[in-house]
Amino acid sequence: MFPDYDVIVVGAGHAGCEAAAAAANLGSRVLLVTMNMQVIAQMSCNPAMGGIAKGQIVREIDAMGGYSGIVSDKSMIQFRMLNKSKGPAMWSPRTQNDRMLFAATWREMLENTKNVDFYQDMVRSIIIKDNKATGVITGLGHEIKAKAVVVTSGTFLNGVIHIGEKRFGGGRVAEKAATGITEQLVELGFESDRLKTGTPPRVDGRSLDYSKMEEQKGDDEIVGFSYKDVQKPTEQRSCWITYTNQQVHDILKTGFDRSPMYTGRIEGVGPRYCPSIEDKINRFAERDRHQLFIEPEGWNTVEIYVNGFSTSLPEDVQYKALQTVPGFENVRMFRPGYAIEYDYFPPTQLSHALETKLISNLFFAGQINGTTGYEEAACQGLMAGINAHQKVRELEPVILKRSDAYIGVLIDDLISKGTEEPYRMFTSRAEFRTLLRQDNADLRLTELSYRLGLADQDRMDRVIEKRNGTEKIKSILKELSLDPSEADKFLQEKNSAPLPHKQKTIQVLLRPNISLPDMMDQLPTIKNALTGFTRDTIEQAEIQIKYDVYIEKEKEIVKRMSQLEDLMIPENFDYGRVAALSNEALTKFKKIRPRTLGQASRISGVNPSDVQILMVFMGR
Repeated sequence: MFPDYDVIVVGAGHAGCEAAAAAANLGSRVLLVTMNMQVIAQMSCNPAMGGIAKGQIVREIDAMGGYSGIVSDKSMIQFRMLNKSKGPAMWSPRTQNDRMLFAATWREMLENTKNVDFYQDMVRSIIIKDNKATGVITGLGHEIKAKAVVVTSGTFLNGVIHIGEKRFGGGRVAEKAATGITEQLVELGFESDRLKTGTPPRVDGRSLDYSKMEEQKGDDEIVGFSYKDVQKPTEQRSCWITYTNQQVHDILKTGFDRSPMYTGRIEGVGPRYCPSIEDKINRFAERDRHQLFIEPEGWNTVEIYVNGFSTSLPEDVQYKALQTVPGFENVRMFRPGYAIEYDYFPPTQLSHALETKLISNLFFAGQINGTTGYEEAACQGLMAGINAHQKVRELEPVILKRSDAYIGVLIDDLISKGTEEPYRMFTSRAEFRTLLRQDNADLRLTELSYRLGLADQDRMDRVIEKRNGTEKIKSILKELSLDPSEADKFLQEKNSAPLPHKQKTIQVLLRPNISLPDMMDQLPTIKNALTGFTRDTIEQAEIQIKYDVYIEKEKEIVKRMSQLEDLMIPENFDYGRVAALSNEALTKFKKIRPRTLGQASRISGVNPSDVQILMVFMGR
């Protein structure tokens, strides 16, 4: 019934879809196994992609030839570039998406991807032979052979849903949990634990009074995620902002004695950076209100996602509290919020290729590794899919460094430090964030992707054109002089000092409050000189000019740090021979088995002196 596959991907969420697409586009024959073909790439929580640091990840996935950026652009109902008031290292693209169109677009793209087959069934165990994953056994008893297996089980492994005092098995509301894999892997020696996440109520948008809320429109300019020419919408839907109040908090507190969080029925740790509403009013008791984002679920639906009101309190308490939120006085609830507990495997059990250390050719990606968020899952799926293909073809693994991409930061954090709560990416986690901007993900990663065979010639040509165009603009601005007679009126409007004499354009651009698009709008000399260059290339040239000092400084730090990254630790190195190591460092090194001295230096609990001792010992 089934042929032999190169790669089997277990689970068709964001990680599984990217894994299947990547391995297939590289030439592997892939089977994507999911318990329900109707919910491929389901947006289980909020109908949005990107945001702070997450937007950078989506652009990196796109630059690497993944699908998330294209799907997000095709299904967006609103676009915003967050943090525009800050420096470009902080700019983060975000889309509101049509939930149903997002999933439908993903499925359509996968069905049009050569080498991807689908099968609807639960995977109950991995076939393991000679310490190597060689296939899967499904709930219906089918044995399907493969050379590598990628597990992307999301919240489905022994998932339990909590609503107040009600508790039932499930990986998502109205979908059953997956069983068997955790028990098998624990028996083989894997360490597993429990995490928790949650989702807010969904409500009927026709029952809300938007006049009592603040409107949040999309940007005038829709940039999007993908570096390809994906058609963007010609109109956008607004989101809305409202706030809880003390009355809301008081009503919510009446349900605490029936809350699974406070009665101990939930054992897993929840996300610190996306807490439930009951967690927020408990942890931040001094605040008398919390912001709620009212997000439409699509173009042709009245369903609304109440972002910021994640909860597992009893339905009657949720409903009563919602009715006291401004604009929600007559609210009709489609479904209550709920919490979900699920199994995960601490990611220190993986290599940087996302392959398990205990079983070769077995890869984990997404929430099984303790992360939260579509974007974090998708980028892990992409890298696991790439590396499963590489392993099957006996090629070197593809590993992104912390200075290459936010994807590299995320995977290194997981592998080196592990996580005891759902991991979420932030710009603050990346020490080289000036280099890892959303605007230059294509310049950083497309060449690698092209060499692998993921990025096509069109993508590579665009990168070459952008790189050459950026350098040409910089040269033009270095040579072109501005006359006071042309520039002074513009400078006066920008509260900038007049020119004492002719000055090179690049010097004027370095002034505060002066932007290159504004100069092109107001100064014919600049407009004529830069006609024909794309918006993307003009933005790139301006960023490189304005932040040149900071970029060069960060590159120098990367160069110094890379000396530690280049010092490889032998795979079977005996740390017990290094007598001067602290007990904590010895324990951590033996467990995590760092690949380089750079990675060793980032392990929690390891002191710089331990790294120095290890370096001296290896030098001998």
